[in-house]
Amino acid sequence: MLLSHGWTVQEVWWRIPGDFSEFSVEERVAWVEGQVAGAVEAEGGACGLLVGKSLGSLGSGVAAERNLPAVWLTPVLTLEHVVRSLRRTHAPTLLVGGTADRMWDSGVAGRLAHDVLEVPSADHSLELGDDVAGSVEVLRRVVARLDGFVGSLGSGVAPPQ
Repeated sequence: MLLSHGWTVQEVWWRIPGDFSEFSVEERVAWVEGQVAGAVEAEGGACGLLVGKSLGSLGSGVAAERNLPAVWLTPVLTLEHVVRSLRRTHAPTLLVGGTADRMWDSGVAGRLAHDVLEVPSADHSLELGDDVAGSVEVLRRVVARLDGFVGSLGSGVAPPQ
């Protein structure tokens, strides 16, 4: 879908350290921000959009600092660092989460000045438990909303920094 809007895509797959579960929240945030910043810098100033899921939202501070539009699928809205970063970002931002996700906070999402797609009964995987057909419909809704959001940004050519 991003390619159809003229964007280039750099997929980033992380090798989470084996002792990551022992990291403090601050250490986790620093590690994720380092990964996200490295990916952005690898684009040599051409990064015009960040898309991340769950743990990736700990890098939302990078998007805020660099004024980058972002899509955060199932962001960790129960973590104050993520919420603070989302409050201070002024770039277009789409948040997608489900009401059955323990890391999603409907109240916080509603108070942020961003585009929000909240899916009733969806879990952290954006699925509806044992409802396969319903989960496919959720995926359709998420992709359609993402398509509209990305389309509103224009082509994938990053503005000069």
